[in-house]
Formats: sequence, structure tokens, C-alpha cells
Amino acid sequence: MAEETYNPWTVVNVVFHHLVEQGLHPTLGESGHPGEPAAALLRAFGIQPRAEGDLRAAQNVQEHLAQLRASMFERP
Repeated sequence: MAEETYNPWTVVNVVFHHLVEQGLHPTLGESGHPGEPAAALLRAFGIQPRAEGDLRAAQNVQEHLAQLRASMFERP
């Protein structure tokens, strides 16, 4: 069977809604970006999060592309 991957926010959203229905008040990532705590929650369920679901990964790609463009088109 092929390994399935999920967007972290989809699963976190389902978990949080369930916890709220139980009268709890969940929080995630109080001290910073919630992406890593969300990914850790998924891993605890045995789910491998997708990098595409992490805004930081997309930002890193854009920053790297900008650096490449600058180095290729920079005039001495």
C-alpha cells in the first residue's frame, strides 16, 4: 500500500473541532509558528505531513529562487 500524506492543517482542524466539541480549548504554537507543532501532532498519529502544507517551505523556495535570480542577473 502506498504511503499517504496529508496537509497538516486539514488534520489539525479536524482534531481541534473535535476537542472544542468536547468542551476543551486547544492551542497550538503559542510560542511561534504553529507548523512544527502541527506536524508533530500528525506524526503522533502516524501521519507524515506534506511539505507543501507548510508555508515556511514555500517561503524558503521563493527566497532561494530570488537568490538565484540575483546571482544570475546581477551586474558587476
